[in-house]
Amino acid sequence: MGILQAVILGIVQGLSEFLPISSSAHLVIFSNLYKVFIDGNPTEQSSQEIFLDIMLHLGTLIAVLIYFRKDLWEILKALFYGIKNKNYTDTNAKTGLFILIGTVFTVLIAYPLHTFAEDLVFRPCSVGALLVLTGILLLFSEFYSKKITDKSDKIDLKTSIIMAIAQGIAALPGFSRSGLTIASGLLCKKDRISAAKYSFLLSIPIILGASMLYPLIKIDFNELSHYNWSAILLGTLVSAIVGYLCIKYFLKFIGKYSLSFFGYYCIITGILTFGFFAFISMGL
Repeated sequence: MGILQAVILGIVQGLSEFLPISSSAHLVIFSNLYKVFIDGNPTEQSSQEIFLDIMLHLGTLIAVLIYFRKDLWEILKALFYGIKNKNYTDTNAKTGLFILIGTVFTVLIAYPLHTFAEDLVFRPCSVGALLVLTGILLLFSEFYSKKITDKSDKIDLKTSIIMAIAQGIAALPGFSRSGLTIASGLLCKKDRISAAKYSFLLSIPIILGASMLYPLIKIDFNELSHYNWSAILLGTLVSAIVGYLCIKYFLKFIGKYSLSFFGYYCIITGILTFGFFAFISMGL
């Protein structure tokens, strides 16, 4: 694995983690494309590349922590006060409690899917098909949302649980985490900005947990000294910078425009991915 590959994947991760286009799908697609045209092997994934994926997600976690630092501080303070006094009437305390409850639901859904999700890394055709489904869901949620006249900017417990379940399902590469959670928020009659902001906050415990626990389970620490750390750290930095800028401008974008563009993008990209790798597999 070289620096160019790490930087490219860092850009891809930074853009696609928060845009509703599936970061995991794009990492699978670009990683496999890189191998097809550079290495000539579209299926093999080394432990170093798995570790890079984890670090790239850590980069986008850093981005969301920095961008929402003031919100997170207020949420943590209010949640601590709420736990101490058993009073969760404060909006920030409710948000913190909903994130904790939502995280439990995400884990309950995502954990049973983790083996299948890992297998999909080697099946880009299947990832392309799931990306098409993401696009269809985005288009449907926008169509439904336009019919709603009484949208709310308040996230309630029911909406939080539904969005958390969607986040768990999005453990499968091809399903966009932000896409499924934001679409779920729209289907629960929430406005786009509120749904997107909560989607980003809801992702924090999951990304943090995965970044800490996954290496302990899957990574052989004896191999760490042989990794290309210059590439890994540079890719992580690129992921964090691009991710921060993506959050900033994406929230401005959806304040004015719908998610339909991303829906069409997912459908087209998914079809092209399926077709290309199906052709490659037949050629091999």
